[in-house]
Amino acid sequence: DIQEKHKQYLMEKTETLVEHKPPGTTLEPQRFLINERYVNLIVVSTNQFRQRPQNELIQTGVKHEECLKETQTELEHISPNKLFRWNNQSQCVPHAVMVSGVPGIGKTTLMQKFVYDWVTGKHYQRFAFLFFFRFRDLNRLGEVSLEEMILQQYPHLESQIGDILQDPERLLFVFDGLDESINQIDFRSSKLSNPKERSNFDKIVDSLVRQSLLKGCSVLITSRPTRLTSVDTSVFQRIAEIMGFLHGDRQIFFNNFFGNEELSKKAFHYVQENDMLYTFCYMPAYCWIICTVLSMCFRSQATITDQLMTSLPKTVTQLFVTFVSNILANHSQNKDSGHTPRELLESIGWIAEHGVMNHLIVFDERNLESFCIRNDNHVFSSFMMESGQPPNVDYTFLHLTVQEFFAALVHFMDNKPERLQKTLDDAESYKDGRAEIFLRFLCGLSDSSTRSMLKSHVGELSTQVAGHVITWIKKKITDQRSVKSTEDKRELLNVFYYLYESRNKALVAQCIGSNKVDFSNVPLSPLDCSVLSFILQSCRETKEIDLSACNIPNEGLRKLIPALHNIKSLRLDNNHLTDSSCPHLASGIRNNQTLRTLDLHENKLEGPHFRDLMEALTTSQIEELQLFYNDLTDKSCLHLVSGIINNQTLRTLNLAANNLEGPNFRDLMEALTKSRIEKLQ
Repeated sequence: DIQEKHKQYLMEKTETLVEHKPPGTTLEPQRFLINERYVNLIVVSTNQFRQRPQNELIQTGVKHEECLKETQTELEHISPNKLFRWNNQSQCVPHAVMVSGVPGIGKTTLMQKFVYDWVTGKHYQRFAFLFFFRFRDLNRLGEVSLEEMILQQYPHLESQIGDILQDPERLLFVFDGLDESINQIDFRSSKLSNPKERSNFDKIVDSLVRQSLLKGCSVLITSRPTRLTSVDTSVFQRIAEIMGFLHGDRQIFFNNFFGNEELSKKAFHYVQENDMLYTFCYMPAYCWIICTVLSMCFRSQATITDQLMTSLPKTVTQLFVTFVSNILANHSQNKDSGHTPRELLESIGWIAEHGVMNHLIVFDERNLESFCIRNDNHVFSSFMMESGQPPNVDYTFLHLTVQEFFAALVHFMDNKPERLQKTLDDAESYKDGRAEIFLRFLCGLSDSSTRSMLKSHVGELSTQVAGHVITWIKKKITDQRSVKSTEDKRELLNVFYYLYESRNKALVAQCIGSNKVDFSNVPLSPLDCSVLSFILQSCRETKEIDLSACNIPNEGLRKLIPALHNIKSLRLDNNHLTDSSCPHLASGIRNNQTLRTLDLHENKLEGPHFRDLMEALTTSQIEELQLFYNDLTDKSCLHLVSGIINNQTLRTLNLAANNLEGPNFRDLMEALTKSRIEKLQ
């Protein structure tokens, strides 16, 4: 039976999951049964394809943190078997669904699992035939009809194709990687209606989605978010976004990778303690790179000592430097003929930079030739993957972030000052954030100790370029000095990320140099707080910090507190801080004898831990405390009493707009008679 034959064909294509071979080795890629290796990805319903001002990986990272706060999100979680079920937002059963996700988040793996689950009868048995295509393969087609397009990929259907297409409601088309299509598909224009009519593949896809071709069929498409800003998404009745791994799934990925409980525990704990590394772990491809690097580091030592743990990478730049230097160390044991690693990495670097600046992630033979890259090289195959059959072969970097790293590294290997300046100018001019991670790598490589890890493999890396980048950072800081608007402050925070990657504390002190840091009204994620903490600890001059209305989560506050030990004035009002924030605040107050003004108004600090905050007040030098609008009740009066009586410095206390009525209010009034307070609201 033709249907069974078709399912058998797809089963063979989807039942094994191929994991990259360990880079720098001659080992074959590893194969696993998809059912045993697949780790659940979280998919949410969304309609947010507005222009994205931020880099898409960073944007999703921030959104991912919000997604974890289940209670604060309206996002509807969708398992793959519900993509074509009734959708409340569009009030219909969808026939066209768009699933978006950043590079490396697992779009193709999710589609493979989706097809496999159909083949094995797990879902969507109302579809008699499912056709899976990759835009990367469709790019090679000239003019074709829909029939020809199907038969090129599924020749076993030739005798029945006419009959199969007679029943469109039982057909599901899956198209993976819209962003890799060489033709711009905007879903606004095409109106083909005949499956035998020849045209470009983009018009066929467009017509299937808009239902002029095979009315009643269903279509599922995947894409990067950036491609969707130029698409008419109203033709899709459901739009979903892959958010990647939740916390528990990250852990499963580490366990699967290491296959050794002790090692996976150590690796996961290390990454979890490092916000910068952990934040990007929502992406499977990034998890794979981190696990690869840590397993390389662990393998190089007989035992895992504390000394080894402290030498592990701390920034994203250090992670990728370790990744590349380990691969090159392996490479030196497997000598290739021809190019030296440096020559090859330079040519790979220039094609990477060209790609980052022009939104290209797929390259063909012609691109390789124009950048003088030979693909028969062991080093080449460690960083780039090929797909397709000769003569139609495409190449991509292991992950977009690997491409961005090489785009930055090439400037240190091949110093061209004018080219570097033009790249910096171009990178700043892009409003879609495409160069953001590239710029972070550039700044990270300006640190000599980070660069030194590569020296034995590629020779000297330019100190002039490092100087050029540092000068550029200084100018960026100077430009941001007089920031007023929220957008300017966000831009300044970006510059702080560059400084964080550079690990250059002297540069931080020199750059910030101001006695006030103001990020009021800029939402700060836990990762933002980590970066801010590094900046403040490197810069002792800062005396005043305004973080009002930053929506700082508890976890973020925990990261910030150690950096606040010599601040004179701290504003944390309007931050949704709760009673559980009080222990963090208390430890900050106890360790700071210079703090004079603390503004905590418009939070919700009522609760058992409020007592910790008041206890810390007794040993502090605080002169002004703002606690209005905090939902404080009569219960808090007793804690306030102990704070006030035992504090010798408090002069101004604001308790307006609370609910202090009750039997303990009298104790509070009595305590005032023994205090030094001069002004009470």
